[in-house]
Amino acid sequence: MGKTVLGIDVGGSTTKIVGFREENGKQVLIAPQHVRATDPLTSIYGAFGKFTMQNGLALSDIERVMMTGAGSAFADRPLYEGLDCRNVPEFTSVGLGGLYLSGLDEAIVVSMGTGTALVHAKKTENGTDINYLGGTGVGGGTLIGLSQKMIGVDTVEHIEQLCEGGDLSNIDLRISDISTNNAYKEMAYDMTASNFGKVSDLATKNDIALGITNMVAETIGMLCVFAARSHKLDRVVLTGNLTTLSPIRAVFGTMEKLFGVHFMIPENAQYSTVIGAALCNL
Repeated sequence: MGKTVLGIDVGGSTTKIVGFREENGKQVLIAPQHVRATDPLTSIYGAFGKFTMQNGLALSDIERVMMTGAGSAFADRPLYEGLDCRNVPEFTSVGLGGLYLSGLDEAIVVSMGTGTALVHAKKTENGTDINYLGGTGVGGGTLIGLSQKMIGVDTVEHIEQLCEGGDLSNIDLRISDISTNNAYKEMAYDMTASNFGKVSDLATKNDIALGITNMVAETIGMLCVFAARSHKLDRVVLTGNLTTLSPIRAVFGTMEKLFGVHFMIPENAQYSTVIGAALCNL
């Protein structure tokens, strides 16, 4: 059994860790984990300690540690003496992880974390070409921040629960509210014309929670559609923590039918970037 390569992704609110162990000539994924901490160094050491303890790994079992994410810059020296620690560009990790989990050779890969980043990733004879396309500040941070200020809820679990009883007709302005379908034949009659463009005085916390969630997902979704079309692709790989929320997934399901772009949410999508980091140089 070969040594283990660890990947650590230090994000804005969560640090994730994963490992690959060589077995019979193949790289086998060790179940990813995450920890929450406001201090990057605390979360890095917490994730490392938790992962190695639960998987029975000693320092001598680890070949190297590949770190990525905005908070990884705080780890400017090896975690432990003699341990090979390297920094990996985050967008490289996003692209590698997305292709690995999806099984695709080329795709637009979208990382939906606190904010949102899009990359174009393509396997070639010489490796994998990854190009950062841009992104948006709209993401999980937007969802949490607006929900906290507007309805006093600041956990994704509670937001998801509230969305179940929400009604978008009390929040969003639809094409059907302003015109007949004959006037916009290229659009679906129930498409959003304006997020929060028809907020009712009677809108409940459930309605507002669903409206915020819908706005975040639609904003990201349209960027995905534009990026896919510009590269003549019909597949987008969605990754990051927002992929676990059912109302977010529902919006992408609707947009898939409207725009003909297939949105893939692979298993372990929330750990895609850290998986990509571990895969660097493997």
